[in-house]
Amino acid sequence: MIKVSVMYPNTPGARFNHEYYRDKHMPMVQAKLGAALKFYTVDKGLAGGAPGAPATYVGMCHLYCDSVETFQAGFGPHAKEIMADIPNYTDIAPVMQISEVVVGQAG
Repeated sequence: MIKVSVMYPNTPGARFNHEYYRDKHMPMVQAKLGAALKFYTVDKGLAGGAPGAPATYVGMCHLYCDSVETFQAGFGPHAKEIMADIPNYTDIAPVMQISEVVVGQAG
């Protein structure tokens, strides 16, 4: 399994609409990726590692797929539409990373 992390750095003065991201953008991503997407999570940054430090990222999502190829096949045909929605919730350039999930744990 792989995880695609899309992270939005916490930049002073930047705009990020958490409600739009959670309620509009991510459900649209889920619909576009369809069966390629096993599940996703959305995070809202609260704080950094040190007491009183701001969160490193204001928001992020993690998309879980079976493989890089599965993700690319699901995302590729819809990439322009998904990327075009970004200005509706932020002016922050996202940082992306694809990782292999090597340990997972459920209940």
